[in-house]
Amino acid sequence: MKSISLKLSEDLLERSGKCAMELRMTRAAYVRTALDRMNHRVNKELRAKRLADVSRRVRAESLKVNAEFAAIEREPDA
Repeated sequence: MKSISLKLSEDLLERSGKCAMELRMTRAAYVRTALDRMNHRVNKELRAKRLADVSRRVRAESLKVNAEFAAIEREPDA
């Protein structure tokens, strides 16, 4: 495991320490958990954004294909 140096306000450091104690974990473990959860959240948000962007790009083509299927379904010989 690698280490980093981090500057925090005294208030944030104190609150983090209290929360860590309540959870019976070290402050370092608490910070690692917080970073891991934030990374997961950001990755989830970025994935959703990429999916929305791709969806917008293919929307016109999807509408065209759906219209073709609808036309086929309306044909009496279908």
